[in-house]
Amino acid sequence: MSPSDRRVVAVIPARGGSKGVPAKNLAAVGGVPLVARAVRECLASRLVTDVVVSTDDAGIAAVARGAGAEVVQRPTAIAGDTATSEAAVLHALDTYEAAHGISAEVVLLVQCTSPFIVREDVDGVAEAVLDGGADTALTVAPFHGFVWRDAEDGTDAETEAAGDGGYGINHDKSYRPRRQDRPQDLLETGAAYGMRVEGFRAERHRFFGRTALVRTDAARVLEIDDPHDLARARALAPLLDAPRPGALPTRDDIDAVVLDFDGTQTDDKVLIDSDGRELVAVHRGDGLGIAALRRAELALLILSTEQNPVVAARARKLRVPVLHGIDRKDLALKQWCEEQGIAPERVLYVGNDVNDLPCFGLVGWPVAVAGAHDVVRGAARAVTSTPGGDGAIREIASWILGKELS
Repeated sequence: MSPSDRRVVAVIPARGGSKGVPAKNLAAVGGVPLVARAVRECLASRLVTDVVVSTDDAGIAAVARGAGAEVVQRPTAIAGDTATSEAAVLHALDTYEAAHGISAEVVLLVQCTSPFIVREDVDGVAEAVLDGGADTALTVAPFHGFVWRDAEDGTDAETEAAGDGGYGINHDKSYRPRRQDRPQDLLETGAAYGMRVEGFRAERHRFFGRTALVRTDAARVLEIDDPHDLARARALAPLLDAPRPGALPTRDDIDAVVLDFDGTQTDDKVLIDSDGRELVAVHRGDGLGIAALRRAELALLILSTEQNPVVAARARKLRVPVLHGIDRKDLALKQWCEEQGIAPERVLYVGNDVNDLPCFGLVGWPVAVAGAHDVVRGAARAVTSTPGGDGAIREIASWILGKELS
């Protein structure tokens, strides 16, 4: 975050009540709860100095704190279905400023129901107000569609002109110009807004004075209002959440690495000899990576459903504790975290198949190897470029330690 004394406070409203999608703000997209995704991008912003989540829900508060935000408890009076986002932002801003003895110059409203917001969007609206001469700003995306309205939903004059049919909003239905001959329409994305604090307090609305339009990628525009939106977001996450600078885990992000075995440290193939003994192939580079993680004083664990001597033998070779023959890996992982005194959100878990999904939902850094099941890759926060058994663990170690291992 910026070291500047010019305070830019990002407020993320995230109330607990949601009828369209129950517990919506805790729903995971790409393996990360929506509220945590918004916090992550705000924290990665160049210009944001403070990140605050306004909520009335204890579960959301816990996830927000785990992601690195401060939390302001939202009063019941402004936590219902009819409460405005502006009311939540004003309350959070006043409460946060009073608690810290600061004065913000710019306040941002960042919506965690826009799962694919990126730090560049956050910086864009902040910069437009902070240094661009705007009083307010919002993210918009190019829109080329023809908008229609039913006559019964229009004004009296519009209804009379349309008869009992539909009429065009941004076009004359009798003339269909080419896209390049039409003015460029811009769609409000709903993801991020910036307001100069003095004017926001006076007007109590997100638009006043000069409003800057901050263009963003139309492919990332999606607001989650119902279960179908959530399903689309989860399907798009593997495409839109491709690793980018700052999107991979570092040593500062985690305290432990937990590894599945088959398909993660192996290529998921098994050779069986005539006596029924099983053999698997592992990668020497993975051993190098695990040794480097141990030197970095990270807690390590191999967690496998298979009760197999080869798993135990590999764990001994790597000098890593192992729990195998486990039916409920998530329960075993939770118990291990409690015994080790490690917060689950500080754990990186590596998996490849659907039996890893419960563990993905428990940890802060679910990671899939290349070649993992499609559903697993969709639930992962990061995906390796290297397949399991071919050096994927070494690749992950290089992410964490910030250097290529040799």
